[in-house]
Amino acid sequence: MKNQAYPVPSKNNRTEETIKKSRFICDIKPVSTREEAKEFIASIKSEFPDARHHCSAFIAGPPQTGDMGMSDDGEPQGTAGKPMLQVLQGSGIGDIAVVVTRYFGGIKLGTGGLVRAYSGAVQQGLEELDVVMKVPMRIVSLEISYAQEGMLRRMLDEYRAEIEEQNFGTGLMFTLIMPSDQIDKFCKRIVEDTNGTAELLVEEKDIWR
Repeated sequence: MKNQAYPVPSKNNRTEETIKKSRFICDIKPVSTREEAKEFIASIKSEFPDARHHCSAFIAGPPQTGDMGMSDDGEPQGTAGKPMLQVLQGSGIGDIAVVVTRYFGGIKLGTGGLVRAYSGAVQQGLEELDVVMKVPMRIVSLEISYAQEGMLRRMLDEYRAEIEEQNFGTGLMFTLIMPSDQIDKFCKRIVEDTNGTAELLVEEKDIWR
């Protein structure tokens, strides 16, 4: 199965609402590993040390297959972390961690009310969140003749490729980076347009940008 591009948060985001006198603060941050998610959760706890709860959920990696975690942080089991994670999964956003900090206002919400409050806080945060696409990329090493340079440069935009490095010798040697889903079409085109004289080497693993 090929890696697919997916949306990720472009920056941190904070929203807040009050429900029956309880204050719910939702913080969202882009994270790529479980460790980064844990550091983020700890930082929010440090920022609001007097809050009753710091419930959390995260997906480090692609939205459906990434490393996931959640915590009710003292709320009744299943009323905070799980519904928060379900909202994240439903959003299709990856590399994301969310902490909902609750200052208890003295009025109990009940289990259903807690589920609605925590999931709603995350939903509100996501509605105001700016995202960018995270795209799997591949490195391509290519050697062509000097006469073929113009042809290659005209192809770069079409295949969303960028030159990472170039060297001049008996031929032109380029290191390119481009979206993984463009690799097969690009390689076929290069072979055809150079009559098989181009030398190509494609890295086996994706890198993410």
